[in-house]
Parts: sequence; C-alpha cells; structure tokens
Amino acid sequence: MAFWNEALAFGLAPKPIGPRQESASIQASRARVLTLNRKGFRRCAVSVTQQQVLDSLRQVASPRGVPLPHANVLSAISVTDGKVFFSINVDAAEARAWESVRAQAEAAVRAIPGVTTAMIALTAERKPGSPQTAPQRHAQGVQPASAHRPPQGPSPMSKQAEIPGVAAIIAVASGKGGVGKSTTALNLALGLRDLGLRVGLLDADIYGPSVPRLTGINEKPQLDDNRKMIPIKRFGLSIMSIGFLVEENTAMIWRGPMVMSAITQMLRDVAWGTLDILVVDMPPGTGDAQLTLAQNVPLKGAVIISTPQDLSLIDARRGLAMFKKVNVPVLGIVENMSYFQCPECGTRSDIFGHGGARHEAERLGVPFLGEIPLHMSIRTTSDEGNPVVVSEPDGPHAAIYRAIGASVRDQLQGAIAAA
Repeated sequence: MAFWNEALAFGLAPKPIGPRQESASIQASRARVLTLNRKGFRRCAVSVTQQQVLDSLRQVASPRGVPLPHANVLSAISVTDGKVFFSINVDAAEARAWESVRAQAEAAVRAIPGVTTAMIALTAERKPGSPQTAPQRHAQGVQPASAHRPPQGPSPMSKQAEIPGVAAIIAVASGKGGVGKSTTALNLALGLRDLGLRVGLLDADIYGPSVPRLTGINEKPQLDDNRKMIPIKRFGLSIMSIGFLVEENTAMIWRGPMVMSAITQMLRDVAWGTLDILVVDMPPGTGDAQLTLAQNVPLKGAVIISTPQDLSLIDARRGLAMFKKVNVPVLGIVENMSYFQCPECGTRSDIFGHGGARHEAERLGVPFLGEIPLHMSIRTTSDEGNPVVVSEPDGPHAAIYRAIGASVRDQLQGAIAAA
C-alpha cells in the first residue's frame, strides 16, 4: 500500500495554517476521508477530479481580485489518488503579495472531500527587462516586493534558527553522485554513536533517498501529539528519510520550491528529541537543497566525500567552495573508494588513483579525515541493510569510520559542550 498521501498530508506539504487554526469545515472534511487504525492512516475510496480543484479555487482571489483559475498563473494540476500538486507562477516582484493567496488556495484544496495531500508551490521568476530594485506600483494595484525592501536586504542567513534539542547539525555532501556519500554518512553516524554521542540521521537526498535500503527500514513514521513525525529508531540512531514516505520506485519529479519545502519540513516538523549531532545526508551537487539547509539552520560544519579521481575532485572543489560562500566550516574531506585490496591474495590496486583527496585537502587548507577502501564487505552489508559498523564492529572498516567520527567530534566539541 502507498503511504505517501497519508504521511505527507500531516507533515511535508507547506502548511499555511496550524492545526489548531483549521476551520471546522476543513477538519470535518479531513475526518471524512481519513480513518485511523492501529497501523496508521487509511485512505477512504473518495475520488477527486481536476474540475473539483478548479471549482474550489474559484473562491480564492488574486491580489487583483480575479478568481484564481482566471488569473493565468496556474500550472497544470496533478490529481492522483487524493494527492493534488500544482504551482502558482508569478513575477518575482509580486511574490510577497501572492504568498497569502497560495496559503488560501492550499486551504481550499485541502477542504475538498477525498484530498489527502495538497502541495502548492509559489514560483517566482523575474520577467526579462523588469527592474530589480526600483520601487514601482503595478498598474492594477499590486505592490512589488522590491518596494518594501531596502536596496540591500537582510542576508538569507538571518532566517537561521536552531532545532530545539539538537546541539550540532553537520552536512555530508559531495559534488557529484556515485561516490558513496550515503554509505559514508550512515557509517559516520554510527561511528559517532560508538563514541558515546546521541546521533540522528536525516536523509535529505530528495531525488534518490538511500537510507531506507541502507538501514533495512520499511516502517512508516508515526505522528506525536503535536503532529510531528517521530523518527524511526534503528542501530541506536534517530532516522528520518523522505524514502520512508514514498515507495522505493517512485520518481520525485519536483521543482525547486517543493524540494526546499520538503527539506524544511523534515528539519522542523520531526520530533528529533535531544541529540548531540544530527548528520544530514545531502543530495549531490550544489543546488536548492544545500542552500535551503544552510539558510534554515546554523550548520556547524560539512564533510565532503570524494573519490581519488580528478573528475570527482573537480566537483568536490565546487561543493567545498559553496559551503565556504555560505560561511559553513568544512570539517574535512574523506577519500572514499580510495583503493582496492584483493580479499584472496592481498594485492592492492588503486582503481581510481590514490591520494587525490588528501592532496586536495592540503592544497585547500582543510582537514583530511581519512581513506575508506573499496571493499566487498562494505558494499554487501550496505545492500543488506546491515551497515559494516554494525555487522563488523571489530573489523578494520568500522575502525576507519570511528576514526573519522572522532575527528569530526573533536572539531564540534565546543558546540556539543555548550548545548
């Protein structure tokens, strides 16, 4: 059974109003389409059509007073099994005036019987030739957002806020995919756990969540009394992943605003409890997800994962440069798949070259955290959902991850001690 709509309806979609502020009609509609049993939420067989969505949006007016379906701002409306997705596309200068409209539209759609998830994104693009800072009043009365801002507004980092109970948040990132970032993030978290720390793991790789497979978790997160998702406990870690909310073969075809909203919700609407370190497994690259994380929470540091080959190191440099631009300390570089040692004869082969990440760390003046070999046991235990630090705790590979964890811990001692 797909639990996508049941789980996200209460946590992941942008929420214009809190649960206590919902009107009685919205609560009644939700009650009609959801029932609660011991295993979680169950969907009633109530179909929703695009026409119903359009009809509900007619009660929502644009800032100019035009019913939303006639304002020429709606994208194609996707309706599948009670899940409604669409975006409102406006000029960047008017984005602030449209935010309340987006919230009203989402509330109207959620009130439709049978709707279990409503995710409505506000996308703003500057039209060619439009001024960037000059304050103007639109001919039809919408005040551009630029008119309300000084020429140099506050830094996006001013929106940062700590997650209550979490002493330090670190990102595990890579400039490109396929370098073993998620495997390293999980085993690093386990290494930190072995050092006596309380550790959480957030799988923020929206497009390719790997943590459910790496941990063997098939459960769906439940909600606490405050309607926050409860992270799943496994191996002594508190774990949350977008992969817990969707089927494994579901394609996440999301634009930037939806990705940013999802990451924000998984940071803020999860009952993390008391943690010394929250390890965030980031998507590869340097895009919306990385910026959203850096702008939402004060990251205490980032760990960059790379293989020794030049192609991977080029992308690792980009990731490192991005974190420096947003004032996130780089805790160090890890060289993954550093070498291959034959389990039969012991011969060592540098398949992807060797030492590139160490030399890059020295050149850039950041710590080199260690080398992780390309080894069959790391791969097989990961595929089995029983990571090597857990399955072979006394082995050489677990020792490597713990040593990397010790270096990370030592750099975060101030933040952990102050919590």
